[in-house]
Amino acid sequence: MTLPVVLAGARGHGRSHLHNVRRLEQLGLARLAGICELRPLDAEELEGFGRPPQSADFGALLDATGARVAIICTPIHTHTDLALTAAARGVHLLLEKPPAPSFAQFERLTEGVRAAGAVCQVGFQSLGSHALPAIRALIAEGAIGDLRGVGAAGGWVRDSAYFARAPWSGRRRIGAVDVVDGALTNPLAHAVATALAVAGGSRAGDVAGIETELFRAHDIESDDTSCVRITTAGGVPVTVAATLCAERTAEPYVVAHGALGRITFWYRQDRVLVQRSGHGPREEVHGRTDLLENLIRHLSGHSPLLVPPELTGAFMRVVEAVRLAPDPVALPESAWRAAPGDAQAPRRIVSGVDDVVAASAETLTLFSELGVPWAPATEVSTP
Repeated sequence: MTLPVVLAGARGHGRSHLHNVRRLEQLGLARLAGICELRPLDAEELEGFGRPPQSADFGALLDATGARVAIICTPIHTHTDLALTAAARGVHLLLEKPPAPSFAQFERLTEGVRAAGAVCQVGFQSLGSHALPAIRALIAEGAIGDLRGVGAAGGWVRDSAYFARAPWSGRRRIGAVDVVDGALTNPLAHAVATALAVAGGSRAGDVAGIETELFRAHDIESDDTSCVRITTAGGVPVTVAATLCAERTAEPYVVAHGALGRITFWYRQDRVLVQRSGHGPREEVHGRTDLLENLIRHLSGHSPLLVPPELTGAFMRVVEAVRLAPDPVALPESAWRAAPGDAQAPRRIVSGVDDVVAASAETLTLFSELGVPWAPATEVSTP
């Protein structure tokens, strides 16, 4: 079954979706039927992709192309309306993360898609990793003893150009419209969603409480250095520490702490390291199922859907906690330094943040609990 696919948002990260649709074309599963962009892609951008129809009118493009699937890779605050536009036409969805900028918008989206009879897959690619069921099986069989908590750490490097790449980048809101961009909710959102999945707490009802600490070194609205601790309904703490002001970029990871050992998961690499009492370390690299391919195979009745919206409910609780939290605390100039390099796109490094992020994941503690001088006890608790 070859399904016609329309892509909304084909620049930036959206380009990876273009390449993936071409891969699926070669498998006979998909066909690029159209591209929705405010400014059409030029011939150079379309090289190798033929001349698909292009339009800034998403609904009209869906109607004209007879699309069966839409990929939505547009600014966060546009997700809900575009998803409902597609669902109303019976078009199924691959919706980029985060699915919505607020929990109310998330509920509106999920209820509307369900009522329309459409299928929605949320684009947390790490949740398609075959490592996740393997890790959950190890935890369930007691390989590392009782699960005491899950930590995650992500340290990335982003310069000022990153926050200036789009009008919504680095924003918490535009006027009265929520955006909720930020380290935890967008660039390192996979760390949050993956940690919750490892802990077995992916649904909205799995969250008992959330504590947030949001900071910023750059001159932006949103957070660029933050941590969150989610307590699951089963009492398991899940701590995620993230920064875009690292000394150097490192592979983000999730670590499950057990009474008898630990499991570390570098989720972008599908790589797992198991360390437990009485055994030597064991490392494995797992496969991964592409989420668009999974959606198409699901529609043909061959595969269960991997990331339906309900399995992102706990992540959306975190988005809501960040949305409702006070604006991120601006770090004093003594807490960061300018990195040498391009003066046109300077970046800021938070002193010692690489070690702080790792320590948070290791000890399941917030920045303020680590005695970091730039992180006083300002966390916000959201029941």
